[in-house]
Amino acid sequence: MRRRDGDEPHGRESRESGLAPVIPLFGGATDVDDEGVGEARSTAGEAWHPTWVSERPGGAGDDRSVTHSRELAEKGLLKKLRTRSLSISEARAVLREYDLVDADADGVLASLEEYGYLDDAALAEQLVHAGVDRKGQGRAAIAQTLAKRGIPRDVADAALAALPDDDLERALDFARGKAGAMGALDRDTALRRLTGQLARRGFAGSLSLTAARMALEEAPGGSSGVRFR
Repeated sequence: MRRRDGDEPHGRESRESGLAPVIPLFGGATDVDDEGVGEARSTAGEAWHPTWVSERPGGAGDDRSVTHSRELAEKGLLKKLRTRSLSISEARAVLREYDLVDADADGVLASLEEYGYLDDAALAEQLVHAGVDRKGQGRAAIAQTLAKRGIPRDVADAALAALPDDDLERALDFARGKAGAMGALDRDTALRRLTGQLARRGFAGSLSLTAARMALEEAPGGSSGVRFR
């Protein structure tokens, strides 16, 4: 049977080039170049195939990246906690610098709470005692400090409730230490200045005035000694 001109056996170009025809791996169409070499073209575009070597987006590679970010954030927070106690609110603010999602930040905070690195109640107690013993502050000033440090209201109230009701005695202790240096002032000026100092330390207005009067009366130059001008 004669073959018509133009008819060629299937795959002649491939035999002449010495290369076998290219069969698409994943069912895609095949483009054949001028040299007769086939090039597979996937009809699925960018769709993922399990035989590909590179990592699937959102797969194990991303998981490792998230884990690494969380570890860096936890180490950074622990470094700060070694130099200064932080409230949970302050610790969360530190973690925001590492762009952690809320779920990962919550996990870090829960872990540090479990191991005792974060404890709002203990921190509130420390701040209360520091305000009383070292700074001689009144209840209002201590409450303001707790709020600034992000201590929850219920935790702050519990810490303040443990304070003895001795604001007047603490105000007197502070006022007595200042009154002795005011002997050169007239009484009204000394009273006004001392009352203002007490108020700035967080003592209530009426209590500040009472403590200032008592301290000035006891001080040299008061009613028991040389009078104020």
